[in-house]
Amino acid sequence: MDEIGRGTSTIDGLSIAWASIEYILQNLKAKTLFATHYHELVELGSTQKGISNCSVAVKEIGHEIVFLHRIVDGGTDKSFGIEVARLAGLPKTVIDGAKHKLNKLRANEAKLAQSLDYTSNNEVQIPHFASLLEKTDIDSMTPLEALNFIHALKSEMNDELDGGKP
Repeated sequence: MDEIGRGTSTIDGLSIAWASIEYILQNLKAKTLFATHYHELVELGSTQKGISNCSVAVKEIGHEIVFLHRIVDGGTDKSFGIEVARLAGLPKTVIDGAKHKLNKLRANEAKLAQSLDYTSNNEVQIPHFASLLEKTDIDSMTPLEALNFIHALKSEMNDELDGGKP
């Protein structure tokens, strides 16, 4: 099986792929080759009996990759999508733009992770904006009040992600 969960948001796709694997394992009990780009699914190999991970061996030379045409045991925590796009012949300007966008997205992802304030035992402290939402009785709001509340929460969330900068 390939591309299960693709064509939708990442989190929706990951959920669909994960549930599909569990369904096959628990109900069909069929030997299945399941190709995916969701790195999060690699953990199933260590938590679910009957699942093992394999990946394609890759050698990195500087910022380029070479596929070694060999399957090895274990998953991977790296994606080489931009390098594969380069190998497929996408123009250099597209590749450079993709690398730039990837770096920006990773920076935003790091800001979001910091804003969640992880404790030493990996429990997440609820950010202030989420706490406000939890305490609010949305059933008693008018549509306009709800819209204004969402706008205020979004502004506050963006301020937290920007480190308090306006």
